[in-house]
Amino acid sequence: MTEPVAYRFKRNGINWVYQENEPKINWDIIEPLYTAEQLHPRVKMTQKQYDRLMWDKENTDLLTCLGYFLEHDGVNKFGLPSENLMGFLKQEDIARAWLNPEETIEIVPTMKWFVRSKKSDKDGYYWWLTYNSVNFVPDYTPYKNVSSLVKGFDTKEEAELWTNPKTEAVYLPVEEK
Repeated sequence: MTEPVAYRFKRNGINWVYQENEPKINWDIIEPLYTAEQLHPRVKMTQKQYDRLMWDKENTDLLTCLGYFLEHDGVNKFGLPSENLMGFLKQEDIARAWLNPEETIEIVPTMKWFVRSKKSDKDGYYWWLTYNSVNFVPDYTPYKNVSSLVKGFDTKEEAELWTNPKTEAVYLPVEEK
């Protein structure tokens, strides 16, 4: 939890007193007020969203940038139609991040659902579901971070379709290639 940036306190029913530091003397009621995170919330975005925002900041204006993040008629101006760069971002988030990216943006990893063995093998490796993009044949590999064929799913339901009694669906960050 972030430390409060201000407090309010009262003693013997007198009016509330406000100050930045926690009071040194005993009061009947001491309440922390806003935290720095509440006053200046961070905009959480993926590395891909951040890269696009920074490219736009150097090469376009804010209005054009917002257009790249939004879908028009089911087609996103940047990337594939299924690749919605906006995600959970609101226009206000994008604009706030545009104005002050260093202090506003927090990069979050891209998360996906993976199917892996419930137990690790004798060498400590989990076995991960893989696929061949030409001829989907399910297989397993112990090398999640090396294999580009490890299958990631967008939803838990999709991943659970591929589980069996010895495997489980897990939600983990996608490792960059």
